[in-house]
Amino acid sequence: MLVCSCFAVSERTLRGVIESGACDTGEVGDVCAAGTGCGGCLDEIEELLTDYRRGCPVVSSG
Repeated sequence: MLVCSCFAVSERTLRGVIESGACDTGEVGDVCAAGTGCGGCLDEIEELLTDYRRGCPVVSSG
């Protein structure tokens, strides 16, 4: 299924990027550009990240 129509990035590709270590939407965008165009797919990318977030370090602000 296509998630990012701006850059033609599929859910399968996003899952691979996330499983390879991308921990936030910025890192996903750095790897495959998804979420860096119109931003319409950011919510779905965040949902996929939530599925895999257990192994990623927690970044605190402040």
